[in-house]
Amino acid sequence: MTLRIFASLSESLTHVGTQAAQYENLGFDGVMTRETAHDPFLPLALAAQHTTRLQLMTAIAVAFARSPMTLAHVAHDLNSLSGGRFILGLGSQVKAHIERRFSMPWSHPAARMREMVQAIRAIFGAWYDGQRLEFEGQFYRHTLTSPTFTPKDTLAGKPSIFVAAVGSQMTETAGAVADGLIIHPLTTESYLREVTLPHLQRSLRSAGRPSTACRTCLAPFIVSGRNEEQLTRARQLTADRIAFYASTPAYRQVLEQQGWGELQSRLHALTRQGRWSELGSLITDEVLQRFAVVGAAAEIAPKIWERYGDMITDFSLTADYLDAEALSDIARDLRRLSAQTGRYGRT
Repeated sequence: MTLRIFASLSESLTHVGTQAAQYENLGFDGVMTRETAHDPFLPLALAAQHTTRLQLMTAIAVAFARSPMTLAHVAHDLNSLSGGRFILGLGSQVKAHIERRFSMPWSHPAARMREMVQAIRAIFGAWYDGQRLEFEGQFYRHTLTSPTFTPKDTLAGKPSIFVAAVGSQMTETAGAVADGLIIHPLTTESYLREVTLPHLQRSLRSAGRPSTACRTCLAPFIVSGRNEEQLTRARQLTADRIAFYASTPAYRQVLEQQGWGELQSRLHALTRQGRWSELGSLITDEVLQRFAVVGAAAEIAPKIWERYGDMITDFSLTADYLDAEALSDIARDLRRLSAQTGRYGRT
């Protein structure tokens, strides 16, 4: 496989096209959007019109907030608009968000995600290959797509589908049905080696797929800066972000694998009390160093490569406190390290 390096789009819709063009000029392979305070698809439509070669990925769009048909339509439209450059990255989110934020049903997330991807592929089969749409599953049923509702602009081909995972069941879902696995940034080298990758490879074998059928995508936490003041701020912001994720019960398994299960309990208790601003204070330097890559700008790429270079095919470089040029320097160093090994990982 070829190493790919993405950047994260963060500008408003007014400026996101210019930001995407800047990342393309700096040599990035793609850009990603997240579903946080804004829709993840609209920025990529603008990015498609301002670039010519960047891969465009949602990392992630919340799958269970939508139906397979609505996701198939928006994925097709973005892929057609961009000339085949769109990647539909899906995540399950957690129960509270699906039920209370999106007012949608929640159950059996791994099984539902597997069926979601299968349903989208069945819809693509009808649109692109002329197959009869007869998908009837436990969670989704699609048996109607008349010519009026069938896209005609199919020359760009079918979009790729990536699935985000933390736990073993969702990781195995990605290995069974997806083109790529989006790894949550709240991970460690040992969790990847001992939990994530073994489950991914097991599911690929069970599905009769080659070991290279599913790409791996990671946006590692980066703590860096051009001076001590920037580094201190980066440490605090990253500690806050790690604590926010670690307070979620769904991610407890990652902390338990490191022997820090009690930390998750303490963080979750603070959120129940509304004491969000105190979360970061519980992240020690040991925890920070385990979850984040910390160092001067020139040290970041070698440290990322040392931890993850033989496991990850797609890196996303995201750090709100580093400018585009600094991220580009890290990307350049990663490419150099990849070229030295002759592939995306170490030999």
